Amino acid sequence: MTNAKPALRVALLGCGVVGSQVVRLLGEQADDLAARVGAPLELAGVAVRRLGRRRDTEIDPALLTTDAEALVTRDDVDIVVEVIGGIEPARSLILAAMSHGKSVVTANKALLAEDGATIHAAARKNGADLYFEASVAGAIPLLRPLRESMAGDHVHRVLGIVNGTTNYILDKMDSSGASFTDALEEAQALGYAEADPTADVEGFDAAAKAAILAGIAFHSRVTAADVHREGITEITAADVASAKGMGYVIKLLAICARSDDGGSIGVRVHPAMIPRTHPLAGVREAYNAVFVEAQSAGRLMFYGAGAGGAPTASAVLGDIVAVARNRIADTRGPEESTYADLKVHPMGDTITRYHVSLDVADKPGVLARVADIFSTHDVSIQTVRQEGRGDDAQLVLVTHRANDAALSATIEDLQDLDIVRAVASVMRVEGDDTP
Repeated sequence: MTNAKPALRVALLGCGVVGSQVVRLLGEQADDLAARVGAPLELAGVAVRRLGRRRDTEIDPALLTTDAEALVTRDDVDIVVEVIGGIEPARSLILAAMSHGKSVVTANKALLAEDGATIHAAARKNGADLYFEASVAGAIPLLRPLRESMAGDHVHRVLGIVNGTTNYILDKMDSSGASFTDALEEAQALGYAEADPTADVEGFDAAAKAAILAGIAFHSRVTAADVHREGITEITAADVASAKGMGYVIKLLAICARSDDGGSIGVRVHPAMIPRTHPLAGVREAYNAVFVEAQSAGRLMFYGAGAGGAPTASAVLGDIVAVARNRIADTRGPEESTYADLKVHPMGDTITRYHVSLDVADKPGVLARVADIFSTHDVSIQTVRQEGRGDDAQLVLVTHRANDAALSATIEDLQDLDIVRAVASVMRVEGDDTP
C-alpha cells in the first residue's frame, strides 16, 4: 500500500564510522522506519571531504557532495544529521540548516558543551528541533529519560563511566596488571583508542559529556569550561594494585551533583577509586554505565555500548524518527531548560574523600606528624595502613569526607615534611554511599 504522506528527506553531514552506519540503517530498515514515522525517510545527500574515498557502506555516488552548506540549505531537505564532530564547520552548518527551517540531529558533544547556548537559541528562534541523544554514551538511552521521563522529578546526582576508551584501559590494568602504556597500545590496536588519544585519556571527551548531562539534569547552562577535569595518564600499575588490595577498582568518573544546600552544582571528571561491590565496578572493557539518583525515582542505572559506529548510529536513528514524527505532526520536541540557573561551584568546594599513598622514613613519630598535618586542615583519617621497607615505609591513608580544597592543602603540606620521601599517589574515593 502506498503511503499517502510524502517522504521526509535527510541530509547527512559526515560519512565516517558513524555516518556510514546511519546510511546502512536508513537503507536496511527503510520499511520499518516508514511505518514507525508515518512517512518514508529518504537520503537526500551526504556531505564528505573526499568523494573518492572508500567507505564501509556502499553509497550511490550521486548522493555524495563536498558542498555541505549547499546541501543543508536545499529546499528539498527536511532533517539534517551532523556526525562530522568538532566545532567548525559543524557549528556554521547546523546554524545554516536551522536558519532554513531544518530540524537537526547531532552527535557532537564537543560543540554542545562549548557553545550549546548558540545552537539551542538558533533552534528556538527558527522553530527547529534539536536532538542529540548520540552525543553522550552512544546507544544508551540516557538524555531522553533525563530530559523527558524525569521531567517531573528532582535529580540529586549523576555518576558514571562515559568514556569507553579509558574504561578499557583501566579495566586491562586491573585485570592483567598491565602498565598504562601497554594497556593504551592494546586499546589502539583494537580500535578503541585513536592514534592521538588525548581527548579520551586526558578527560576532554568525558568532560564534554558531563557538561551536557549536568545541564539537562539540573536545568542549568553548563559548559565544558565549567567542568573540573583530570585524566588517567598518571595512573600507575602500583595505583591499581593498591586499590585492588583494598577492595577497590579505579574508574574515570563523570560526577554531576547538587551541593548539600541545593544552591549550586559540582561537575567533575577524574579518576577515582570505587568499591568492588559498587555496580559501576563491574562495567568492563569499553562499556559505559551511568547512575542517576533522583528524589522520587531513587537510583537508576543505564548501561550499554557507549561508542562505536552501529551503537551510536542506533541513537542517531532514534532521534531521526522522533524529529520526523514531529515534522509530520507539525509540533516540536522539548526545548532547552535552564530555568534553575544553578551556578557551578569550584572543585575546592566539593566534598569528597582521598586515598593517599606516602613513601616515608621508617622511624618513630612519623605517623603522628603526618596525622598532625591532616588535623591542621580539619581532615579526619578513616583508615591507615603501613608497610616497612628497610629504612623507608609506605603509608596509605584514606580520609573521611572533607572539603576538596582542605584535602589539597593537606597534600601540599605533606610534601614539605622532611620525613615524607614522596607523595606516591593521591586519588579520590567515591561510591561508598551507593549499594
